[in-house]
Amino acid sequence: MTDLTHPASRIRNWKLTLAYDGTDFSGWQVQPGERTIQGELQAALGRVIGEAPLPQGSGRTDAGVHALGQAASFALAAPIPPGNLLYAVNRTLPDSIRIVEARTAPDTFHARHSAVAKTYEYRVFEERPPGGAAGLCPPFLARYVHACAWPLDLEALEAAARHFVGEHDFLSFAATDPDLAARVSEVGVPASAVRAIFSSHWQRRESESGSLLVYRVRGSGFLHHMVRNLVGTMLDAGRGYRLADEIPAMIAARARSAAGPTAPARGLFLHSVEYGGADI
Repeated sequence: MTDLTHPASRIRNWKLTLAYDGTDFSGWQVQPGERTIQGELQAALGRVIGEAPLPQGSGRTDAGVHALGQAASFALAAPIPPGNLLYAVNRTLPDSIRIVEARTAPDTFHARHSAVAKTYEYRVFEERPPGGAAGLCPPFLARYVHACAWPLDLEALEAAARHFVGEHDFLSFAATDPDLAARVSEVGVPASAVRAIFSSHWQRRESESGSLLVYRVRGSGFLHHMVRNLVGTMLDAGRGYRLADEIPAMIAARARSAAGPTAPARGLFLHSVEYGGADI
């Protein structure tokens, strides 16, 4: 048992950076009877440290969404060195979850509230690439891409992506957001759906496995399903169902029905989370 009176046993704040394959999990957040990333990490800490704080993530990735650089914070009393924590907890986590960095952090640091920017990446496998041979998505990629069987125009995708840059009310691109519903001011006004998008662009990547279209978006924050709804709308533009120039009107409508469909979760990755220098 940890001696909390020992100087080395003072409670310390921790920051972890995690990568995970979200396919077999019901998202980040703990849910009764469901297997989640947050729940697995909490259980692993309990097995190794003997303490089981609930790790706070930078955001709640949905079921099936992956992460390359999710951040989590929590407090521990145990005087364990960061390298030992990383090694020992990874040994007891499922193979599909890995801590890639463990470090102590200032007491003021919070994985969600201290974040200043996030970057997401969405990957589309082109089963009918322009000028190339048609082919099915390889089975070892299928868990990590949205396989599209129709031709996509990269110029139309890029034109659509540019319309999202800047500060906008993204209510048309949000599912019913439990966070927005919960954050109501004293006068009963729901929290804002305004977010700032710093960059938004597509690129085509060729590999031995085939042609990938990769969308990367960096912003101050994102609403529930927002990135997947942006992608679904842009894919409609890329296949000629909508015009990229219709997007400003979709934003102005502030209605989910005005925008395009929700892209599948399996193509989405939380790429990275950024923090200000004073926080970490």
